[in-house]
Amino acid sequence: MIENISQQDSASELISQYHKKLSESGFSGDIDNSYATRLVTSTDNSIYQQVPQAVIFPKSNRDVQVALELAQQDPFLSLTFGPRGGGTGTNGQSLTPGIVIDLSRYMREILEINEKEGWVRVQAGVIKDQLNDFLKPYGFFFSPDLSTSNRATIGGMINTDASGQGSLVYGKTSDHILGLKTYLIDGTELNTSKLPIEKAELLAQQNSRTSDIYAHVIEACRSNRTLILEKFPRLNRFLTGYDLENVFDESLSTFDLSRIVAGSEGSLAIVTEAKLNLTKIQPYKTLINIKYDSFESALRNSPFLVSANATSVETVDSKVLGLAREDIIWHSVSDLITDVPGYDMQGLNMVEFNGESTQEINSKVENLCNRLDTLIANKEAGVIGYQLIDSKEDILKIYAMRKKSVGLLGNVKGKRKPIAFAEDTAVPPENLADFIMEFRDLLDSYKLDYGMFGHVDAGVLHVRPALDMFDPEQEQLLRSISDKVVALTAKYRGLMWGEHGKGYRSEYGPEFFGEQLFSELRKIKSLFDKNNRLNPGKICTPIDSNDQLVSVDGQKRTWLDREIPVQVQTSYEPPLSCNGNGLCFNYDENSPMCPSYKVTKDRRHSPKGRAGLFKEWLRLQSNKGVDLVSVEKRLINGENTVTWWERFLNNRNKDEYDFSHEVKASMDECLACKACTTACPIKVDVPTFRAKFLNFYYSRYNRPIKDYLVANIERLLPVISKFPNLSNLVQNNRISSYLLEKLIGYVDSPLLSKVQLHKLVPKEYHYSDEVFNRLSAEEKLRAIFIVQDPFTSFYEAELVSDFIQLIRKLGYYPLLLPFKPNGKPQHVKGLLKQFKSTAANASEFLNKISENGRPLVGLDASLVMCYRDEYKDILQESRGEFNVLLAHEWLATIDIPSIDTLSPSKFKLLSHCTETTSMPESKRVWKSIFTKFNSNLDTPSTGCCGMAGTYGHELQNQENTRALYDASWRSHIEETKDEAILATGFSCRCQVKRFSGNKPRHPIQILNSLLD
Repeated sequence: MIENISQQDSASELISQYHKKLSESGFSGDIDNSYATRLVTSTDNSIYQQVPQAVIFPKSNRDVQVALELAQQDPFLSLTFGPRGGGTGTNGQSLTPGIVIDLSRYMREILEINEKEGWVRVQAGVIKDQLNDFLKPYGFFFSPDLSTSNRATIGGMINTDASGQGSLVYGKTSDHILGLKTYLIDGTELNTSKLPIEKAELLAQQNSRTSDIYAHVIEACRSNRTLILEKFPRLNRFLTGYDLENVFDESLSTFDLSRIVAGSEGSLAIVTEAKLNLTKIQPYKTLINIKYDSFESALRNSPFLVSANATSVETVDSKVLGLAREDIIWHSVSDLITDVPGYDMQGLNMVEFNGESTQEINSKVENLCNRLDTLIANKEAGVIGYQLIDSKEDILKIYAMRKKSVGLLGNVKGKRKPIAFAEDTAVPPENLADFIMEFRDLLDSYKLDYGMFGHVDAGVLHVRPALDMFDPEQEQLLRSISDKVVALTAKYRGLMWGEHGKGYRSEYGPEFFGEQLFSELRKIKSLFDKNNRLNPGKICTPIDSNDQLVSVDGQKRTWLDREIPVQVQTSYEPPLSCNGNGLCFNYDENSPMCPSYKVTKDRRHSPKGRAGLFKEWLRLQSNKGVDLVSVEKRLINGENTVTWWERFLNNRNKDEYDFSHEVKASMDECLACKACTTACPIKVDVPTFRAKFLNFYYSRYNRPIKDYLVANIERLLPVISKFPNLSNLVQNNRISSYLLEKLIGYVDSPLLSKVQLHKLVPKEYHYSDEVFNRLSAEEKLRAIFIVQDPFTSFYEAELVSDFIQLIRKLGYYPLLLPFKPNGKPQHVKGLLKQFKSTAANASEFLNKISENGRPLVGLDASLVMCYRDEYKDILQESRGEFNVLLAHEWLATIDIPSIDTLSPSKFKLLSHCTETTSMPESKRVWKSIFTKFNSNLDTPSTGCCGMAGTYGHELQNQENTRALYDASWRSHIEETKDEAILATGFSCRCQVKRFSGNKPRHPIQILNSLLD
């Protein structure tokens, strides 16, 4: 059985003292040195791993200052710090062995906007898309773009001087900084902005901590100006960290110290606020998707496209396109990137035009299209076709696909995964094609696969070679390839880091800067941070320091992963495949993934966090000699050698540290909504490995009573539903509600249907072998088998009745199958032995029914998807081939004539999050069905309603469940008439009823009523 993991990589006694003193010093944020939080913060979107000593989450500028001032006191002078934002860096920029200052949890306020002057002031933790959503009503946007914009923070963008699509027009983050508020290592506040050189020199003459910085930087950048201009490449993606060139304007009449801080990766100061200039939104936009016969053709055609005065030119290769086709996101763009008959599309360039008027855009677009038509007619430049897109909504879909390509590359089959380490090289655009051809030759010489995408207009291409980092020999290739790419970029007068910062590639800094200029960087570092305490090892070290820079040979995530036995790696592959992309940190409240992170802002409560914790738990259990694969099989077969009494004693000793408790605390916050099984590029599937973990956990510890209540609800319902009035009375009185809340921990349980289902459905529609055999041949051909679920059958019997009526009205013969427990509640609680038995029984029955060759249809997405996913996982081949459709899937297969005689109606459908993510076409299908009923169906994007099965009924989740409802669903409910609101999920309908007082109807009920 599993072991107690009592040993931990604990924080030092000095850290504990610092935390105690920090709490006493007025620090108002969170202080966390738990192993779980430190472990989750030990990785970013890179291949590296560094476990910090602690993580602090400041709530204000003063908190940051207090934390740094305290560290200036003895005995804390040896402590080091590193700031962290969204954790989306691809080169380990935010990883530190010291104390992480995480500004992303609380410092998310947009402080001030000045429409007249076109600027905004924000805290460092504000997310890029959050800012642009705020600015949109004002007609502005913050223009530097990046693929991780829905989770990357402004502070992180400043620290890496981020840029992306459109940088040829919009520039980099540093081009938009009007001022910064930062704190030096001793807590000194430093406010920087562009100043007349005379004023900057006056500041340099003062006697203060900051005047020395001004004096040295002015002198160093002025006296080395010629060398700087000679050494730094003339690129749109100019050399950053620290930007010695652009502290001055071309005439040397202004000076901006912010340029030194931007791109410094937190090695000089902690950025807490930024004043940013804004760009006006141009109202008109057109995108041209240009298709090529090869990726080389796409690259070599890019200067031709740049000359068309486009805002941006983006590219993706066939590898990325192929992965997108296999992902949920392809459903949204398939009609926007159609294949060209007779050709194999191997490359795609996306050319965007923006303008103040249609005339301005049309002239550019028409000119380019005419030139493209000529190329196609003459079969030149490899152009095989193109598509024009004017709809802003469709353009956003294309860019969502392009942005997701970063994560999609991590989902390739096999052990070799495309990884980021030399993936943001920048060369002059006119040299890009030749550079990439040599780059490809280099990778081909090692027989490596790779994916490519990027910003061809700026000469930046993201190249991600596929390596198996579990293999030490392949890890060594990373060093060899990195060294050769450095030489290759130098050959083409380019940069190793055109977009994603240096991080663990800082060791290559001296080669690019040269000895003299790199020494100037070190002198600047000394002035800001002479003892190397801010993000040590990044960019450079102080001039008199013997400390080393971090290296591409630094610790990788796979160093620890290799300790996990291969059999365990194979059995629990999804969480081990998480590459840190962090799409689960998506800021958008109307995105289904991940509700628990959205409401807590705690990264332990995200798919990435849970995957990392579970992976570490697998390693630690394996190091204890536990054969987890064998143990899981024994537990599912009911063989637990730990007695109830031993589990009872283990519960009594819960004060004794066990890392399993930290993992379970993370799993407890999961709503099991399954959004991550499809929305995550890697498909980490938290609900599946969560259920397996709980199965392990409760083999050592006793379960709470509520788990058994939930697990057996499907067996209890057929009994108690025979007496609905009595059952509801017993459940719904104040005494029972009090006892349920205090003893079980459940609130607001739904009431049973007052009229039982068997009384609502005529006998001839209740399935039995005898009933089916009595049907005529024609009736059998039109038979539809309705698969019952515990929610609709016992709590919403009228819905099932309506469905039966609708089936009859559409000319089919409904047959209500006997109720068979589905087992979903057992799976959610990790009772896998019981779930396997339930799944086997249901599968045997449903396979028998499916032999009749007629559709099986269910009404609730979470239960239907359980048949498809969880059954397959637990039963493997013995599951059989039966398939249960959802109502809309079945309706889409039949011929429904348009009914123009019906009065036009309008409804709003709020979809179940499992349905939205698992079946991305479901909204379109429902809209199509309602159109045939002469009805308009609005299908807005929504996040999770906050109920998710039993999650919303559990007492400890009440604050979170309400917050989730308020964030995404409440506004839709309040702005729409009650009778027009529809919801496909039973739990969603219950949640709306609980908080609004009115219960939405299922779309099936509306369709049935329309045919009355």
